[in-house]
Amino acid sequence: MSSSSRPPRTGRAGARALLAGALLAALAPALPAQAAAPAAVPLTAARAGTGAGSGAETGTQSGTGAGSGAETGTGTGVDTGADRWSETAHGFASLAGGTTGGAGGEVVTVTDAVALARYAAAPEPYVIQVSGALTLQPFGTEITVASDKTILGLGDTAELVHGGLHLNPGTHNVIIRNLTIRDTAVEGDWDCKRTDHDGIQMDSVHHVWIDHNRFSRICDGQLDIRKDSEYITVSYNRFEDNNKTFGIGWTPNVRTQITIDHNLFARTKQRNPSADNAAYAHLYNNLLTAQNDPADPVWTYGNWSRGRTRMVIENSYYEDVQHPFQADDTAELVQRGSILRNTSGRHDTRGDAFDPRAFYDYRLDPASAVPALVHRFSGPQKKTGKALAHTGTPSASAHTGTPSASALAAAADRLGDRTPTG
Repeated sequence: MSSSSRPPRTGRAGARALLAGALLAALAPALPAQAAAPAAVPLTAARAGTGAGSGAETGTQSGTGAGSGAETGTGTGVDTGADRWSETAHGFASLAGGTTGGAGGEVVTVTDAVALARYAAAPEPYVIQVSGALTLQPFGTEITVASDKTILGLGDTAELVHGGLHLNPGTHNVIIRNLTIRDTAVEGDWDCKRTDHDGIQMDSVHHVWIDHNRFSRICDGQLDIRKDSEYITVSYNRFEDNNKTFGIGWTPNVRTQITIDHNLFARTKQRNPSADNAAYAHLYNNLLTAQNDPADPVWTYGNWSRGRTRMVIENSYYEDVQHPFQADDTAELVQRGSILRNTSGRHDTRGDAFDPRAFYDYRLDPASAVPALVHRFSGPQKKTGKALAHTGTPSASAHTGTPSASALAAAADRLGDRTPTG
């Protein structure tokens, strides 16, 4: 079922979400090329309380630089309840109708890349359960994912090896959860000048939730959310052992709204993330550690607010990170409540950015709890990967209009409009 045909929400929470979505939708078409990011429109008149945001820590950063930044705040404890594995999208992906993926479609389980490519590209909604490690061939293949799909790794052992996933312009209502995507890096090509094999790449999509995945040793971007993509949430993922990690933008337009929370960035050199011309980038409770690259100490950084981006960083944890957060002169960046340990370089703040609670409620964990929470709950989890009852069975005859070999070959040959350096 497409996002435009979902039944309306009910109740106070639904009213807030619909109003927020309507405001964002109204703003988006009016944003021309080179336009400045629109001001956040407060929704306090529609609020009836703080919901999940109650009891949130309101601490502030007391300093910057190496080893500084003691947390001060009023955190009232950490909830480790079932919502760490919630099946409902939160943040910007929850607005303007929400993101439900393949809900309502057939539930199938795939055990090879050919079946995954067939069901992922189908026009119908599907919940596609991935079982075991799937090796994608040829090396670097990016399987196309169409609208109204959920791709869910079963247990904590589902993997895509030597390839990744691609969402074409106009794709919408997609959930990708509980997968390990790994090993497209090429020995001797650290900067990916001769190859470009992304973990997940999407161009001008809307309503996508990337949750509880692990990305490791990818060439080029582990997660690239490009062009005029909107209503995106990236939560509880592990980004490990990479050069260009997580890029947002590559567009002159200022449209993207993205929530990034409870992710691990470990031994990742740059783009953690880098957001260019994002209307609203909300980063909270993320853990960045061991970013330093002795071979290239100048071009190693954490979060970067670029172009006309408005970025808000809250209650994150930075350890052994060079340039933990920085902003262009044309961008805005607000940071509050984070902890910094052994950091150096740029710690930029500039402007007022926006108020995330004007758009949605969220629970803000204390920054001091972030390392334990992120290490425990990020990446593939058995609770996230619980199998659903089948309503359909993969078969060689299904969707014969899409030859699987051709689909895989076409995905492998996709070379256009590749990601620039930086």
